[in-house]
Amino acid sequence: MQLIKPDVNIDFVGKRKIALIVSVALILVGLVSLLFNGGPDYGIDFAGGTLVQVQFSQPTDATTIKKSLDGLDLGSPVVQSFGDNQNEYLIRVEQTSDELKGLSIQIQNALWQTYEKGDVDIRRVEMVGPQVGKDLRNKGIKALFYAMLGLLVYISWRFEFRFAVGAVIALVHDVLITLGAFSLFGKEINLPIIAAFLAIIGYSLNDTIIVYDRIRENTGKHNKKSFSFIVNRSINETLSRTLLTSGTTLLVVLALFILGGGVIHNFAFAMLIGVLVGTYSSIFVASPVLIFWQQKMEKRSK
Repeated sequence: MQLIKPDVNIDFVGKRKIALIVSVALILVGLVSLLFNGGPDYGIDFAGGTLVQVQFSQPTDATTIKKSLDGLDLGSPVVQSFGDNQNEYLIRVEQTSDELKGLSIQIQNALWQTYEKGDVDIRRVEMVGPQVGKDLRNKGIKALFYAMLGLLVYISWRFEFRFAVGAVIALVHDVLITLGAFSLFGKEINLPIIAAFLAIIGYSLNDTIIVYDRIRENTGKHNKKSFSFIVNRSINETLSRTLLTSGTTLLVVLALFILGGGVIHNFAFAMLIGVLVGTYSSIFVASPVLIFWQQKMEKRSK
C-alpha cells in the first residue's frame, strides 16, 4: 500500500533552513518555559513526598479541599483534579510519612469535617523519600544519556560517524521539544515519562535509520548527482512508508490519550508529541545534518 507515488519529488532539502528556524524556535520556547518554571515539574517519583488520590461522590473544587486540610501539618499541599473524573483529585504533600495508613486516615478525618463520610473515598496513597526520589531522577537521566551514547556507537559502526552525529542531534532535538511541551502544559515528569522518552528515542531512530539506509543505497546509484539531490531523493522514496507508519502509530497513541484515562494520560501525551516530532526530525533534522557535514568536507578539500 502506497499513499504517495514513488516518483514524487518534494523539495524537503530546500526547506531545511525554514525547518531549522522552526526547530530552534520550538526548543527556545521550551527552554524559556523551563527557566521560568524553575526546571521540570518532577512528580512524586523524582521529587519525593506523599501522593493521595481521593474520589468524592459530590462535586467539589481544589480550593475547598485545600481549606479542609489547613488543620493538618502538611506544609503546602498541592491539590489538582485527576483524569476525566471531575470529582477525583490528587493531593501532593512534600513531606513524607513512614505510616502511610496513618497519613491517609488523617487526611480522611480532615475531609470528613467538610464532607459527609460517604462522600470521601481514599483510592491510593504513595510515598517516596527525597533521597530515593533523587536517586531515581539521576538514574533516569543516566538511562537517557547511555541510550544516546549506545546509539552513537551503533550507528557509527553500521554507517559512518557523520550519520551517527545526525541521528543523535535529531534525538536530542526530539527529547528537548517534548520536555518543553511538558513544561508549557504544566505536566509532571515521572518514571513512566522517562520510559516514554526512551520509547520516543527508539521510534525516532527507527525512522531515521530507514532514511539513512536509502541514502546509502542511492549514493551508489546516483554517484554523479549532488549529495543534496541524493538525500532529497531518499526522503521522497521513503515518504510513503514514513507516513503509513507514523499515521498508524498516531492513531493508537491518540486513542490512548483520549480514552486511556488519567493514569496513562501524561505517557500518551509524551508519545503523541514524540511521534510527531520524531517523524519531523528524521526528515528535517537528521538528513540536513548530513548535507551540512558534506558541505564542510567539500570546503576543506578545496
